[in-house]
Amino acid sequence: MGKVFTHMTMSLDGFIAEPDDQIGELFEWYGGGDVEVESANEDISLRVDEASAGVLRELTENCGALISGRRLFDITDGWGDNHPVGAPVVVVTHRPPEDAAKKWPRTTFVDGVEAAVAQAKQIAGDQDVTIASTTITQQALSLGLVDEVCVSLVPVLFGEGIPYFGKLEQGHQLLEDPIVVQGHRAVHLRYPVRR
Repeated sequence: MGKVFTHMTMSLDGFIAEPDDQIGELFEWYGGGDVEVESANEDISLRVDEASAGVLRELTENCGALISGRRLFDITDGWGDNHPVGAPVVVVTHRPPEDAAKKWPRTTFVDGVEAAVAQAKQIAGDQDVTIASTTITQQALSLGLVDEVCVSLVPVLFGEGIPYFGKLEQGHQLLEDPIVVQGHRAVHLRYPVRR
């Protein structure tokens, strides 16, 4: 059975976007190298350094499903129903779009984080599930549904914005020591969740 990961690119001061949802310099590392990492979405190309390519491949090649919040899904217009990792997307929302089945046939809309993780695991089978949403990450951590927290930490300070982490309902969440990979314009951190 696969694992449930979270992964976001984050500024040094903890933000995954500016207050207006703009990403600023966060994704510079996606174009900061000579190694091409294949993307399932032809509109998105990734050229990173060798170390970052290894990290991206580890996170994406075994991804059987990706969980997103409705806000990110709307901002990206559902990635045109073709997320760069190539996996089906499960969106946590109370109200799916009216034209969901027609416009995004590979996307599943689910009400509730626990149900979304269960659905994503079913879709993924023996592969991994990746959560790419701050709110969903926090809720999944509080529910004990996350196996590993991954952060691509970039050298920029936003000062304000949308934080990756916030208040956890169950209090402190202990993590194991990180696996650290130094890339160009990003340090990649993987923290197994302590059980």
